[in-house]
Amino acid sequence: MSIWLLPESIADVLPSEARKSENLRRLLLDRFRAYGYEMVMPPLLEYLESLLAGAGDDLALRTFKLVDQLSGRTMGVRADITPQVSRIDAHLLNRAGVTRLCYAGPTLETRPRGLHATREPYQIGAELYGHAGIEADIEIQQLLIDCAGRVGLGGVRLDLGHAAIATSLLASSSQAAAQAYAISGALASKDVPALQALTQTLDAPIRDALRALPALYGGREVLDRARALLPALPEIVRALDDLTQLADAAAAALQSGTVAAGSAPTSAHAADRPTGVSSVQFDLADLGGTYQYHTGVIFSAYVDGVPNAIARGGRYDRIGRLFGRDRPAIGFSMDLRELARISAVDARSSAIYAPWTQDAGLRAAIAALRDAGEVVIQSLPGHAHDLDEFACERELVAQDGQWVLVSRQTR
Repeated sequence: MSIWLLPESIADVLPSEARKSENLRRLLLDRFRAYGYEMVMPPLLEYLESLLAGAGDDLALRTFKLVDQLSGRTMGVRADITPQVSRIDAHLLNRAGVTRLCYAGPTLETRPRGLHATREPYQIGAELYGHAGIEADIEIQQLLIDCAGRVGLGGVRLDLGHAAIATSLLASSSQAAAQAYAISGALASKDVPALQALTQTLDAPIRDALRALPALYGGREVLDRARALLPALPEIVRALDDLTQLADAAAAALQSGTVAAGSAPTSAHAADRPTGVSSVQFDLADLGGTYQYHTGVIFSAYVDGVPNAIARGGRYDRIGRLFGRDRPAIGFSMDLRELARISAVDARSSAIYAPWTQDAGLRAAIAALRDAGEVVIQSLPGHAHDLDEFACERELVAQDGQWVLVSRQTR
């Protein structure tokens, strides 16, 4: 085997992609901070019990495990950062009121989450703890809409669901509860034949309601159809009311132009395309995506032509229970590497070209520009044109004994 061969679904990140990823990372973290979210940096490795607290079986299957040489205990390499941030909120910060946290860091998965996906996503996200009301859901949704526009994504579709709809139906019947895992899997995969087989012995109202869920997908009319087709259980009524408020809030944000198109630096071709979320739809069979810890509103963001969701999130009020604090929580995360691949943000970096010389005046001019935040590249002898990764539209030239900046196009 060649020594340069990497494992399947693992890849190096080369300069242009790395620079684009870093630009997006800074852009998103700065936007999180503008909303009041404080950054935390959980460790890559934890004891397995802590790493999987509150999550479903799927997260355990996706987590790489190893034995700690110091303690002899089983450890895991994180496949998801959300449980770690919940541990920090519950155990380390232990604040009484609302806590807003954000993070950015690599994760590792035993298998890719979707078509052409990496097993080493770079997860970036925001979490809000301590408020159970719909206001927190609206804030997180608004932040996601804002971020989608700022990273230059166009034609984003926001899918909304609510975990309480399916779980309340399953809990209302002992027969359904006994098959909850299998029925949940059929709902998640939209496997209608399997769902029909699993529900055939259930009481008619619950059977018909569960079978209706996969078809409850589409625009605002889905909510009206759901009110007509589903039993008026208190949990379902509240869930549909929450989804209605979220849809209204998203529509208001989009109509008011809260997210400015082209907020992020984009290429010339991308500048003409609208950015941000352009439509909101509903998927009432969604039970919370990959890791199965959601308890309320669920949302995913999709871009046309991209097979996997570019963002996932929702409410997970019980995730902190094992850490001693059963408090409300909602958040979302994105894969920064996937964002870098599809974002319209220009990957080339603006820089200033400078010739190679030890002239003291040039060294002083370069130092001043770098201190001001500019990228200045001195061309080494014989390599004056090796600057393909950078957009050097300006350069330092000697004029009347001074080093001055001029446009490269005008010379």
